[in-house]
Amino acid sequence: MTLIDGKALADKMAVELKAKVDDLKSAGVTPGLVVILVGENPASQVYVRNKERRATAAGFNSEVIRLSEDTTETALLELIAQLNQDDKWHGILVQLPLPAHISEEKILLAIDPDKDVDGFHPTNMGRLWSGNPVMIPSTPAGIMVMLETYGVEVAGKNALVIGRSNIVGKPMAQMLLDQHATVTIAHSRTQNLPELAKQADILVVAIGRGNFVTAEFVKPGAVVIDVGMNRDDNGKLIGDVKFDEVEPIASLITPVPGGVGPMTITMLMEQTYEAAKRTLDK
Repeated sequence: MTLIDGKALADKMAVELKAKVDDLKSAGVTPGLVVILVGENPASQVYVRNKERRATAAGFNSEVIRLSEDTTETALLELIAQLNQDDKWHGILVQLPLPAHISEEKILLAIDPDKDVDGFHPTNMGRLWSGNPVMIPSTPAGIMVMLETYGVEVAGKNALVIGRSNIVGKPMAQMLLDQHATVTIAHSRTQNLPELAKQADILVVAIGRGNFVTAEFVKPGAVVIDVGMNRDDNGKLIGDVKFDEVEPIASLITPVPGGVGPMTITMLMEQTYEAAKRTLDK
């Protein structure tokens, strides 16, 4: 069994990114990432701080716009319209979840697809599904880099993705398909899930339930990617996979924390850099 060290890989990529950004700056372009945070969600505040730190370390123009919980949908839409027009920003990110009175769909639709570094705009989803990706969701993008880095042959393999969200499950399935895997998407209502999972050479778990996947789900020698971020009864961070049970069976496995998480922010930075680089070609 080998542990997939997402943190070490993210750190290595951060050093490489800094060098690429320095080259881009010498060509007259500084990547710009602006993050909008509405309200006081504690988890969101942590994520945003991490993004801000990474962007600054990479040498980006970086700004976090913090808005109060009672900000209106109209005000947020007006702000996004301004940022869309501002050439300083190559990436615009609205931290989810938003307060209940604001429509996430309307907000995501308002972001210029070419600045949508989260890859959630329907245009970018369509580009991904048609095999011409431009901006792609960061978590599955990071997972694909991990698989490549650790020498996992995806072509021809059976891959099972547990979870069907637009953020992870669906784009993950498409990216694996692009690399010629045979892909099944499963979810909480899938029947005979353990039996189905046991046929998978690559198992990606993004169901949002702590310790959901146990030994009975895992084929010996499978590659297991755990996207879960949950807290147990003692407040300890755990994944969707029962690590102690599954680790001896898997050939490769991601830990929680230190697996998928660090790579998500890394890919966000990479995409902002790529968006900035594309402006040179315009």
